[in-house]
Amino acid sequence: MILKPKDDEFAPFYAGYIGKVPSSGPLALLEEQLTAFGRLADLPESTGTHRYAEGKWTVKELVGHMADTERVFSYRLLRIARADPNPLAGFDENAWAAAAPHAGRVMRDVVDEMIHVRRATLSLAWSLNETAISRTGMANNKLVSARAIVWIMPGHAQHHLDILKERYAVS
Repeated sequence: MILKPKDDEFAPFYAGYIGKVPSSGPLALLEEQLTAFGRLADLPESTGTHRYAEGKWTVKELVGHMADTERVFSYRLLRIARADPNPLAGFDENAWAAAAPHAGRVMRDVVDEMIHVRRATLSLAWSLNETAISRTGMANNKLVSARAIVWIMPGHAQHHLDILKERYAVS
C-alpha cells in the first residue's frame, strides 16, 4: 500500500484528484479502472464522436487526453523515482488535444492505447520501493513526490470517468 501523500507533497490543484482515490489506495484503483476502460472499447463510433456541449472534447478526445496525461505523469514518476534532479516542464492539455489525432481514430484503438498506457503505469508503480516513492522533484515549477504522482494518476482518470458518466451519459 502506498500511503496517501501529505499536503506538502503536491500542488493544491491536485488535491481534488487525490481525494478521488478510495482508502484501498491508488494501486487498487489503477487496476480497477482497467475494467472501466475495457467497457469504453465497446462503445459505438457515434458515441466516440459525441460532445456534451459545444467546444467540449469528444469521448475519443477525452480518452486520448487521459492517455496523454497518464504518459506525462508516468514519465514524471519515473524521473522523480530515479532521483533525477532536473525540473520537469508542464504541458497545456488543450493545446495537446487540439494537435492530437484522437478524434480521427477508431474508438477501440483510442481505448486500447489507454489500456496499454495504464498497464505500463502499473508496471512502473508496482516496481517502486519506499525510497523511490518518497523522492520529490519539481514538475511544472511545483514540488511533487513520487508518492503523490501515484495518487494523482488514478484520481485524474477517475475525474474523467466521472465526467463521462455524468455529462456524456457513458458508463
